Order: sequence, then structure tokens, then C-alpha cells
Amino acid sequence: MEIIDAHAHIYPPKIAEKATEAIGEFYDIKMAMPAGIPERLLEIGKKAGISRFVVHSCATKAAQVRPINEFIKREIDEHKEFLGYMTLHQDLTEEQVYDEVKWCLDNGFKGVKLHPDFQKFDIDDESVEKFYRAVGDKLPILFHTGDNRYEYSKPYKLAKVAKKFKNVNFIGAHFGGYRCWDSLDVYEGLDNVYFDTSSSLPFIEKEFAEKLIKKFGAEKFFFGTDFPMWDASEEIERFNRLSLTEEDRENIFAKNIKNLLKI
Repeated sequence: MEIIDAHAHIYPPKIAEKATEAIGEFYDIKMAMPAGIPERLLEIGKKAGISRFVVHSCATKAAQVRPINEFIKREIDEHKEFLGYMTLHQDLTEEQVYDEVKWCLDNGFKGVKLHPDFQKFDIDDESVEKFYRAVGDKLPILFHTGDNRYEYSKPYKLAKVAKKFKNVNFIGAHFGGYRCWDSLDVYEGLDNVYFDTSSSLPFIEKEFAEKLIKKFGAEKFFFGTDFPMWDASEEIERFNRLSLTEEDRENIFAKNIKNLLKI
């Protein structure tokens, strides 16, 4: 069965260990991998049976945006297995955001990854609506979504912008509500909101995961490992414990993300 990892972080080797350590400290979680380097992702992923990987990294300063996007561009050029998502930052001007989106579209990027909690912006703040105007229907936006410690990425904020920008496809990472599991009803009826399974299955009951997939529709979900946070083989094993039809399993593992990204 084809498997695509729809959520993986990679970093340049010189900062990979430090960046990985920072993520572990932010979430107070022991990282499965000591450093999120591209070669390690390929090694671990292929061993687990994953054939392609959506890769990204987030800018915490505006000056980091182009260097990070250039790094991702080099990696997707070098590794045919990689599908690249660009980064943006709220301190960019609207003109700079449009220019960056155009540059990334011209260079084969397939989506946008934003992390409101790291980057410290509210998903529904008017100051970041420039992201949604610039992207439109050209690229999906993957958000880290939900954290009971912060307001930045709460599910209701994602639902609010999804209603306002109906031409944009949004992906709520972590079943759309990492540690905010009691507030996911806000997504009902939103055709432009999708979800990934990353960094969720270790924390929620199997039955609850199955309930969410049934509630929102298996066609709305993508499999993701959140590399380097979790081991790919263990995440696949967790996912395979869910009581799903073979068709739903195939769709979540690969077909859904291929349809959204048009690959």
C-alpha cells in the first residue's frame, strides 16, 4: 500500500540538532530522532514503507523566510521523494508575501506550512489575512492547530478564517486540535478544511480517532508522522490499529493528499 507522509519537518544539518531539541523542549516531549535532517527522514521513512514526504520548516523571523524556502527548494530538487511546503512570516509586507508565494509557485512548491504558536500570530488576526489573499486557491495552507497553552492556533480561529476565505484550502494538523479535543465541532460543514493524523495518535483513544474520521469524513484526512518527533514505523502501527475500511486506509495513507496537491 502506498504511504505518503504529509507532515515532516527538515532542517539544514548545521542547525538540525538544535532545532530538534528546541521542538522537544517546546512540547516537553522526547524526540524520536536527535536531529531532523533530510537523509534521516528518508532512511527512517523508507524503512517504514513510506515513498514520499511533505517537507517544511517554519520561519520565526521575516529574514528567515527566503533562506528557508531556498533550503526546501534545494531538497525537493535533490530528492524526488520530497514535496515542499513554503514558509511565510507575519512581518513581511503584503507585497513581499505575494512575491514569495509567486517565487515558490514558480519553483514547484505544493503548499504552505505555518506554526502560529512558534511564530506568535493568531490565525484569525487581520494582519495575516495577506497570507490567505496571496495564496488563494493556488496552495493549501497547513497550520499547526490547537494547544491548550495558547490562543494563537485554537480550532475556532481556523474555522473562522475557513468561513471567510472559502477559496483557500486549509489543513488543521494534529486532527485539527492538538490538546483541544473538546472543541472540534467548529469544523462541521467546512468543505475547505482538512486534517492530518500527526502527533495525535499517541495521545487520544483509538475509538476517539475513529469517531473523528467518521465525523468529518475519511476523505478529509492525511497520514503524517511529524518527523523528527515520532518514529515512522510506530506511527504507521498506531494508525493501522484503527478500525477503518481498506479503502479509507488507502485514501488517508496516500490518495487524499495526492488529490489535494494534484500529484
